[in-house]
Formats: sequence, structure tokens, C-alpha cells
Amino acid sequence: MDIATQERPETLTIEKILEQAHDRARRQGASYAGALLPTEAWQLVQRHPKARLVDVRTREEWHLVGTAPSSLLIEWRTYPDMERNPRFLDELKSRVAPDELVLLLCRSAVRSHEAAEFLTKRGYQHAFNVLEGFEGDLDENFHRGTLGGWRFRGLPWQQS
Repeated sequence: MDIATQERPETLTIEKILEQAHDRARRQGASYAGALLPTEAWQLVQRHPKARLVDVRTREEWHLVGTAPSSLLIEWRTYPDMERNPRFLDELKSRVAPDELVLLLCRSAVRSHEAAEFLTKRGYQHAFNVLEGFEGDLDENFHRGTLGGWRFRGLPWQQS
């Protein structure tokens, strides 16, 4: 089913959201549990008792761009070198159990894809990538926030 013609996530069961996300990830060739649209991720955060939204952007991005409410902030890569955070797995393990749904969010779904693949290989069988990210892809003017993403979809967020 095309993203534009999908049912609204709030009308779907949790099981249907997870099934669609799993199918989407398989079509993309990903090894992790699923690829969620931002609206689906928000529905899971609100409705699934084991769903944890983990924002893997840098501290600078959290402060300058904003965050989703109740998200756990654990850097995947650190600014300014964008080196992988060597403490990522330990930080996540201290806050999220391997049997919980880990919904990974970054700027445009690239780092969250990497983190989901990484976690899957380390026993997190319910790692999900949140597609479009927090800010979405670049538009023709090289701006973010106009082609998709958490904020573009009107989902809750806050500025620090």
C-alpha cells in the first residue's frame, strides 16, 4: 500500500501498525523489526506500554531544533566529529530493556537506520526506524522541515 493511501494510524490496531512497519522494512532490505512513519511511531508511544522513543541525534540538535515529548535522548554520533558514541549501547541498556519496542528517531532517518541495524545485531529484536526523522529530507532550496518529518507531520515537540 502506498504511504499516501494508507489508513490513518490512529484508526489502526497496534498489531496492524507493527505489521505494516515490518513489511515496509522488509521491502527496504532492513534487518530490524520495522520502519515506522512518524504518525505510527507517535501512536505506538501513546498506546503501547513497551514503546520507547529514542532520539539519537546530537545534544546540539536537541537544544537547537527541539525534541519530541517523553523521548529518551541518547546520541548515536557526537558533534562535531560525528564519531559513533562508544557508550550508546550501555546508555540504551540502562534505560530500555531488550524486550521493549525501541523507536529510533534522528534528523532524517539515516542515523536511526544505522542504530536500528546495530541494535538488532545486539539482541534488540524490536528495534524500529522512524522514517522521515525529526526534520525530514532537504527540499529543492536545501531546507528541512518542508518534505516530511516529525514536526512537519504536526506531532508534538518542544523547544529547549
